[in-house]
Amino acid sequence: MKLIVELSGEHPELPFAELEVVGTVTDRRPQVAVVDCRSPCAPGRLALAHTVLEYLGECDADTTSFTRLLRDLGIAAEAPFAGRVKKMDGSAMDADVPGLERLMGSIIQGTVSLKAPQLEYRAILSGDRCFFGRVIERIDRKAYEARKPGSRAFFHPGVMMPRLARALVNISLVRPGQHLLDPFCGTGGIVLEAALVGAVGIGSDVDPFMVAGSRRNVPSADLVCADTTCLPFADASLDAVATDLPYGQSVSIIARSLDGLYAGALQEIRRVLVPGGRAVVVTHRDIAGLAAGLMPVRACYAQRVHRSLTRRIMVLER
Repeated sequence: MKLIVELSGEHPELPFAELEVVGTVTDRRPQVAVVDCRSPCAPGRLALAHTVLEYLGECDADTTSFTRLLRDLGIAAEAPFAGRVKKMDGSAMDADVPGLERLMGSIIQGTVSLKAPQLEYRAILSGDRCFFGRVIERIDRKAYEARKPGSRAFFHPGVMMPRLARALVNISLVRPGQHLLDPFCGTGGIVLEAALVGAVGIGSDVDPFMVAGSRRNVPSADLVCADTTCLPFADASLDAVATDLPYGQSVSIIARSLDGLYAGALQEIRRVLVPGGRAVVVTHRDIAGLAAGLMPVRACYAQRVHRSLTRRIMVLER
């Protein structure tokens, strides 16, 4: 199935990166991508997207081309519908949004209902293209807000927000029924997001207090207290890893240094991953050179948190 995905704009690359769990990106423009989807159920797990459309067509970003596309499609809506237009910054389309929405309503056959539509057709204008489709999924961003760290049974400062945690799980490409490990699980945010997409979430942490807290937040998860440089898992036994490496002087670690901890953790991550498995590792300094000595680095992304802190996301492959 061919999809159009309207993406969030908080990062230039991460929203595209997590689309690989859905399928193959065949075209991309600012905040929109066309995806050949392997599973019709998968798009609902995305975190850095707004809407998912069934692909109906595309054209140059001008009114004449859009009119021709709508007429060639000859759509007859089987239920009351609305036509919506989203214009991204930098779109080449000169026409105004209300005028384009009226155009859709005049060409698509059926009953227009702006207040209570059962169907929504949407045009997304980005760059020099106009992508057109029928909305089949809206990402429930309120559900992520409901899971924010302060709302959980156990809270600890400095933890990752749910949408980024879900994006990391998606970038790991873990599938329902597969096993994902977070070896620095903290309060269990990544493990929770893995469980919510149908994976088996496994967490470990050297701090018994954090493991106990994670059990409160994710009662169904497999959680153990363990040194990440000596994990209690068999070789090649886990399908994916997603984790946020600790940093700073206040972190509870048993290693003599962060460098030693990172090296030992990466060695163990490589050991427990199945061949071809992915590890998505978040750090707050550049350790790509260290990681590359153990596993191929498939991608690196930088996300500024504040002036003195940049989050680095590495995608490693066993």
